[in-house]
Amino acid sequence: MTKVLINEKLVEENEANVPYNDRGYNFGDGIYEYVRVYNNRLFTARAHFERLLRSANEIGLELNYTVDGLIELVQELISANKVVTGGVYIQVTRGVAHRDHAFPTPSVQTMITGFTKSYDRPYKNLEEGINAVTTEDIRWLRCDIKSLNLLGNVLAKEYATKYNAQEAIQHRGDTVTEGSSSNAYAIKDGVIYTHPTNNLILNGITRKVIKDIAESNDIPFKEEAFSVDFLKQADEVIVSSTSIEVMPVVKLDGDNVGDGQVGPITKKLQEGFTNYIENNEEIAQEINR
Repeated sequence: MTKVLINEKLVEENEANVPYNDRGYNFGDGIYEYVRVYNNRLFTARAHFERLLRSANEIGLELNYTVDGLIELVQELISANKVVTGGVYIQVTRGVAHRDHAFPTPSVQTMITGFTKSYDRPYKNLEEGINAVTTEDIRWLRCDIKSLNLLGNVLAKEYATKYNAQEAIQHRGDTVTEGSSSNAYAIKDGVIYTHPTNNLILNGITRKVIKDIAESNDIPFKEEAFSVDFLKQADEVIVSSTSIEVMPVVKLDGDNVGDGQVGPITKKLQEGFTNYIENNEEIAQEINR
């Protein structure tokens, strides 16, 4: 039976319950992270939980955990479920309280929950690429916080699904921001372009890895805004996230990106990403078993 984390306790999946008046359920008043597991190892866990603590601080949520404490907690959950390759989801809400928009006074205990999922790397899509569409970015103005308020992202992803695409690349006016559940990049004349890290996008952990790989391979990486037209004229387009890694987009709004094949810079980044998974001890955390 699968184990689920509920407030630091591991319980059977069919016994996992969250109160109806939890603020995450009523208001989306909480934050989350999703950490990948490769070959029995947590990947970039420290960076993920540093971001979780930042998100907590940005919304005034008192989270009495350290990065090491959170890593220990998810290691226990992963070990209990014998996850070899997959991921772990951790969510923290402001807790159970009477339904009122203002923060509870005095503050209540935060609610932390988590679950795991076993699945392989997306090899087929990484080799062949995916389809994407563009859509207006209707989300709030603090996308740098990894909050539970994902309705805008959900609607964008559903829009992509209706057009047989796997991702929606969003734009505010004519400026490309990011995907519905990914960061987005345009590659033109050997240069990688992606939106700068500000309140309009989430500073993805995979994005940071891609930047490091690019710099290690002397591939220019420019964090500057670009237009929808620039995106559509790109030689290569990629999207990235914890789940999909370095994912090539070969069709955009029904038209080929470049020659419609996975491009050379994308392949170089993918190769570098695999090397990170296999070799980089600094960003991989051993799971105690």
